[in-house]
Amino acid sequence: MRIQFIFVLLCLFQGFPLIGQDAYIYPGSSWDYHQESIDAGYNDDKLIKALPYLRDSMNTTGLVIVVGGKILGDFGDIEELSYLASCRKSILAMLYGKYVEDGTINLDLNLKQLGINDIDGLLPTELNATVDQLITARSGVYHPASNAGDNLADAPERGSQIPGTYYLYNNWDFNAAGGAFEQLTGKNIYDALEQDLAIPIGMEDFDRLAQHKSGNTKRSRYQAYHIWLSTRDMARIGYLMLRHGRWKDTQIIPKNWAKKIVSVVTPSEDMNPTRIKNGEFGYGYMWWVWDGPEAVGPFEGAYSARGAYGQYITVLPKLDMVIAHKTKAEYRRRTGWPEYKKLMDIIISAKN
Repeated sequence: MRIQFIFVLLCLFQGFPLIGQDAYIYPGSSWDYHQESIDAGYNDDKLIKALPYLRDSMNTTGLVIVVGGKILGDFGDIEELSYLASCRKSILAMLYGKYVEDGTINLDLNLKQLGINDIDGLLPTELNATVDQLITARSGVYHPASNAGDNLADAPERGSQIPGTYYLYNNWDFNAAGGAFEQLTGKNIYDALEQDLAIPIGMEDFDRLAQHKSGNTKRSRYQAYHIWLSTRDMARIGYLMLRHGRWKDTQIIPKNWAKKIVSVVTPSEDMNPTRIKNGEFGYGYMWWVWDGPEAVGPFEGAYSARGAYGQYITVLPKLDMVIAHKTKAEYRRRTGWPEYKKLMDIIISAKN
């Protein structure tokens, strides 16, 4: 595996870029690296502390840190395609944007109107759930999903929650949201990913043939649409969001939608199950959004895509920063959120 760790920086003033939208830097066919650090406002000695932490305390297989449109530092194999788990959900939220704006997708349509049902049937109350409630994890549908990795074990009794009133991270919602997207747009999710995101933002490593769905169709007819991306292309996804859906001179995702999906729909005090209430996150449209007392300083306005094994795309607008992190599933190890959060803290604390 290629191992590289470079920390060089763009000079910013208090973490805010002093440029207008049209002057933002975007990567071309490949990312550029910052060449100078001494005048950038970060302390090299403090940044270098991240290297032994990465090697000794984490299971990182790929890391890219972007500041101001150029790579500040990277580590591991950032070119390798590998499986992304729940980060897929945040990417689907992005794909929804242009189709909501042009009216192809009506978020107020409910499951009954769409003809969406599942094995052994949905309850009459569940059929009232809307597309909007699917993509905010507030549907009240607690049908088993085709894949594991959610909080279904903590779900209330089926039919007990009116759609829109109760948050629960349930893969059935997300997989059905993929089904609704394909039904309403007439496009396969992966074709839309290629045509609407990968090509327009110049992903370096995207391979349409690597993408495929999975899941137990005896449990649910809606499969999980996992995605295979490289770490440096994960960083492009985050950078597109940092720029509110704009890439160079093109608005790839409607600006209002790019802001909407990373705004809090479920505040931290309303998260379920109880063990995650009043934590650092609320929930938006398939994005985890910093909320409450910790949403200050560098984490004000911050948000993250999060997936199993150690896959994260974190956007820190106050620092003009994107962090893409991967522990690939095939590695059979994990990087948990606490370890990743400590890495972020090390990086952030290096800013003078």
